[in-house]
Amino acid sequence: MKLTPRLLEIAKMVDKNSIVADIGTDHGYIPVYLIENKISKKVIACDINKAPLQSAIDYINNKKLQNKIDTRLGNGLSPLNENEVDTVIIAGMGGILIQNILEENKNISKKAEKFILQPMVASSELRKYLYDNNYKITDEKLAREDNRYYEIIVAKKGQEKVKDEIYYEIGKKLIEKNDPLLKPFLEKKINKNKSILKNIEKNSSKENLKYNQIKNRLSKLEVIYNDRFRKDN
Repeated sequence: MKLTPRLLEIAKMVDKNSIVADIGTDHGYIPVYLIENKISKKVIACDINKAPLQSAIDYINNKKLQNKIDTRLGNGLSPLNENEVDTVIIAGMGGILIQNILEENKNISKKAEKFILQPMVASSELRKYLYDNNYKITDEKLAREDNRYYEIIVAKKGQEKVKDEIYYEIGKKLIEKNDPLLKPFLEKKINKNKSILKNIEKNSSKENLKYNQIKNRLSKLEVIYNDRFRKDN
């Protein structure tokens, strides 16, 4: 099974010899990949819904990997025991839902060492939650499938201050490492914010809080873009 670019980048973030929980495992593609490629020693594949979990069970059994991949039905981190895994993957969900999963199962989330998070939406809200709740973002990566970009956030326990709220919107690590997809990703964000401003200008007053917030965010995104890529233009 060849992983999609999104799932492959997630798998690349997993440390060698780790014990992993894949929350919302769906078809079990990441757990199988981690074991087949000798990245993880053991994986626990969890899902809240019976149908996708059964798909994962069938796939894992077909690969004869049931001795190294456990499958568990349950909500969020609740199927796990304390200190059972060192790495938690939560991918393919909204950022608010990921935040709630971490918050509602603190007895588990406090014990894990590494979190690999891939929000489908609300990545800025998720980053803010991490910074506000004693997590440190240690790495980030972008993946692209067709015309959609996916943000992969790696977090560990620790404290880190954010000097500017723009780093909720665009991951600081993406900028520092100059991610290969950073330029088109920033361009897409800039164009989206410009479009939102035009709609506000067309349908309501410029003198409102939302308009000013978006205008300020757009200005900061353009500064980041120009600092990084002005020489390319």
